[in-house]
Amino acid sequence: MDLFIYVFAALFSVINPLGTVPIFVGLTKEDSNAEKSRTSIFTAINIFVILLIAFFTGKYILNFFGISIESLRIAGGLIIVSSGFALLTGTFNKHKGMDREKVKNDAYQREGVALTPLAIPMLAGPGSISFLIGLNEEYNVFIDQLVIVLSILTVCFATFLVLRSAPFIVKWLGASGINAISRIIGFIVIAIGIEYISSSVMTVLGVAFR
Repeated sequence: MDLFIYVFAALFSVINPLGTVPIFVGLTKEDSNAEKSRTSIFTAINIFVILLIAFFTGKYILNFFGISIESLRIAGGLIIVSSGFALLTGTFNKHKGMDREKVKNDAYQREGVALTPLAIPMLAGPGSISFLIGLNEEYNVFIDQLVIVLSILTVCFATFLVLRSAPFIVKWLGASGINAISRIIGFIVIAIGIEYISSSVMTVLGVAFR
């Protein structure tokens, strides 16, 4: 249960579906309720597939390129910290490239937005992917990996609920409310990233001074 809560809390914070709510509302403003529901479902499914592939195949990609797990953790930690600062300073859209006019126009012209830009890069980005690759290396017992997969599934289901309720969330919280919660989540995300970096640096230093 501790592992499930840890993975769920960390992954949900890094993915931050609440920060994507305004973008989801903008991209689907011309859609019917049925189409919005379908987009929410397919976005959650795409996220689940992407994260699952990253979790189970990431270590083989690292081995192919000769990248150590500690290097990945440090790089992933830097990305997570960067995402956290973007949430904390209110520049999340800019961090994801959604402030660029060309990218924004392309997103609004797409008939299907569930895969891009919603699933990638808005939700299942480098931070969450590197986080899961690191978890796979750390927890290689079957029961632990099953718990992590269930956590991923739960996060994806929670993301679906957030996106499906996006119009109500915007109406209820407003832009200022979403911004305030995103800043709180950003602080947590920064802490997760720093923990990743510090633990990896300590491991590298420990090996170097043996």
